[in-house]
Amino acid sequence: MKAVRLHDALDLRVEEVEPPPPPPPGYVNLKVRAAGICGSDLHNFRTGQWISRRPSTAGHEFCGEIIAVGAGVTELMVGDYVSADSRVWCGACAACLSGRPHICEKLGFVGEVCDGGFAEKTQLPAKLVVRHDRALAPRVAAMAEPLAVSLHAVRRLALPAGEPVLVIGCGTIGGLSALLLSRLHDGPLLLADLNASRLALVEDVTGGHRVALEQASISAALGDRRLRYALDATGSGQAIRAGLDLLAGGGAFALVGISHGRIDLDPNLLVEREIGLLGCHAFNEELPEAVSLLPTLAPSLERLCDPIATVDDIPDTYRKLLDGGASKLKSIVELG
Repeated sequence: MKAVRLHDALDLRVEEVEPPPPPPPGYVNLKVRAAGICGSDLHNFRTGQWISRRPSTAGHEFCGEIIAVGAGVTELMVGDYVSADSRVWCGACAACLSGRPHICEKLGFVGEVCDGGFAEKTQLPAKLVVRHDRALAPRVAAMAEPLAVSLHAVRRLALPAGEPVLVIGCGTIGGLSALLLSRLHDGPLLLADLNASRLALVEDVTGGHRVALEQASISAALGDRRLRYALDATGSGQAIRAGLDLLAGGGAFALVGISHGRIDLDPNLLVEREIGLLGCHAFNEELPEAVSLLPTLAPSLERLCDPIATVDDIPDTYRKLLDGGASKLKSIVELG
């Protein structure tokens, strides 16, 4: 079967490999139906930061059909349609035992510590799949994982009713966070992004209002109201600094983007304005809820998808995305 395997930084190959063996106890085999490229996939491809085995079939945002179940798997059966969890946790460390497997001391991710979804078939622990509505288009079901990341960030922000909120960066996670906020929150939604076409798409899908990261632009959008809450999905030090400068006291700033450097931060800004700076890593228990939201969000999610023609086109799509060639929020290949 075909698989897209990461051998090293900047070395991603489409290869013929053997299909997975029969699943051991507690595992299931999947026929992959659709898989999407994540920003962390691109980061790992560009830097090699999280390569822990060579080669490894990439991809952690995917859905599939169960084609075999191992001994002891009782809640899933052959023929079930499922979305995949991306996290591989130990279950024994202090974080796991306290109910926080997303910050497991030995946390790894599908597509890195084990083979992922850019293949015709794959094998996962049964605990890493969630059954979804069979009526969902595969490209929609494959967006459950990034939707869960966005849902976790939105929930971490803990917005009071009616409060304005700013989303900085309208890529996949920022755009999905904006989509969730447009459905789950009743306050004004502000959007900032340097990519004008992507910003226009998210603005149209969510009903948010575009702004620049300048006080005059925020004031023009909100009038006498103050901006106390923001979410950054860029990881850009410049954007994070600008966002902090815009926040009035008593709110919070959620950081969910992957950064590539450090920022010069005066902690007195946080102290004097009593601003909570919140790190948001992956997700905890949000995947089943994200899956349950997919049918309602499907029309909007469809508009955010950019199809990849075949598995063979995935390496070139990685390079196009790194060069800023994204036309929408999520590039997804459907395998059948």
